[in-house]
Amino acid sequence: MAILITGSAGHLGEAILRTLRGRGLPARGVDLKPSPFTDAVGSITDPGFVRRQMDGVTAVIHTATLHKPHVATHAKRDFVDTNVSGTLNLLEAAVAAGVTSFVFTSTTSAFGSQLRPAAGQAAVWVTEDLPSVPKNIYGTTKLMAENLCELFYRERGLPIVVLRTSRFFPEADDDPAMRSAYTTENAQANELLYRRLDIADAVSAHLLAAERAPKIGFARYIVSATSPFEQRQLAALAHNAADAVRELYPDCAQLYAARGWNLFPAIDRVYVNERARRELGWRPEFDFAHVLRSLRQGRDFRSPLAREIGSKGYHDAVFDDGPYPVAG
Repeated sequence: MAILITGSAGHLGEAILRTLRGRGLPARGVDLKPSPFTDAVGSITDPGFVRRQMDGVTAVIHTATLHKPHVATHAKRDFVDTNVSGTLNLLEAAVAAGVTSFVFTSTTSAFGSQLRPAAGQAAVWVTEDLPSVPKNIYGTTKLMAENLCELFYRERGLPIVVLRTSRFFPEADDDPAMRSAYTTENAQANELLYRRLDIADAVSAHLLAAERAPKIGFARYIVSATSPFEQRQLAALAHNAADAVRELYPDCAQLYAARGWNLFPAIDRVYVNERARRELGWRPEFDFAHVLRSLRQGRDFRSPLAREIGSKGYHDAVFDDGPYPVAG
């Protein structure tokens, strides 16, 4: 009996399939694009295609999506078709096939405008209890899909775990000011303090969710690297984050200086993964302490899996002014 992975040509879908196949476990990948990890090429917006993929499937991990990088290049209808209707097709087919576990890859973007504090305010402490206020069609449709998942659990008894993942892509930041001030490696090391996730940890969270969904029933979890910060530090993070980091990690300044790196002067949010660690038994390995250990040893702080998959981009086109166009 197999696990069906949607979005098998993408960063996360490939990472999950690499891991499952490396363990000798049966898994099937579907995607719009052919790839070494795509067993069936087709669209989740096609109900017939989706139904055909459910034969012999006991669990679904649904990573396929239109992302934030597509907001400037795709119509809102495209987001509804893929992120909402595609998810609905999968849920209906999963119930009909007797699937016993469904994992939906969502995003911390579902929190939307809640993630940026007003000027002069403390950083935001982001837990699953923070209300969602999506600020674009990406976050809106991911939240709609989450709500569909909850509906199918309530009405049809399909066990579902929703994982709100933070950023795990290797591409450079879409903000030109960030790209000019920090190398990609420096920026992504900093982000592991509060808003980033190594793809190997994303995979482990998804596989645990698939295993434990039948006992959980329905739940939403934030999946991000474990932050070293506490709520009492939120005001300091908004105004002088570098000092807060150096207080926690006294040798950070020297290690960063040797690389020509810099800490961020301010941090606007902290993603809290405590519930996922407690209820799923998830143990993320790649955090800021890991970054510093890697710097001391002269090693790349990214996981071997992250390095194997590398950068995929989100469009067939190459853009001169950044990794992808940004909607105004």
